[in-house]
Amino acid sequence: MAKEKTNAMRILDKNMIPYHVITYDSQDGRINGISVAQKIGKDPQLVYKTLVTQGTSGNIYVFVIPVESELDLKKAAKITGEKNVALVPMKEIQKLTGYIRGGCSPIGMVKSYPTFIDSSASQLEQIIVSGGKIGVLIELSVRDLQNVTEATFQEVVK
Repeated sequence: MAKEKTNAMRILDKNMIPYHVITYDSQDGRINGISVAQKIGKDPQLVYKTLVTQGTSGNIYVFVIPVESELDLKKAAKITGEKNVALVPMKEIQKLTGYIRGGCSPIGMVKSYPTFIDSSASQLEQIIVSGGKIGVLIELSVRDLQNVTEATFQEVVK
């Protein structure tokens, strides 16, 4: 168990959404999604990463995609109605989300941004996402994640 609750966990608790905390050792610096899936012994198809993007308009969008996949920026732009969408530079992640790279949860960002979960997740019962800090993951129902983030399912990976 995580020693202290993250903002994501507090929001899940407040909304009485059941979840399971999974921790892993991040001392080796291997915090990319595929390495994390291996460390926790879970199928990478169940582990999703959170990507924060910015459209040409300046609006921020959040995409939750499988760790083995790559965000299709053209699909992302089309879905958001933007001319172009680009990943937010790492140095801006914390200011926009309240989380650091490697610990960015789609739940409990400093603002509520339009959120899109890759449609592959709609076939799953459970999903694993960042718990809000490096070394902490949250496993919860896909529907609960969708509801708490007010996300829509879209095909957004290459």
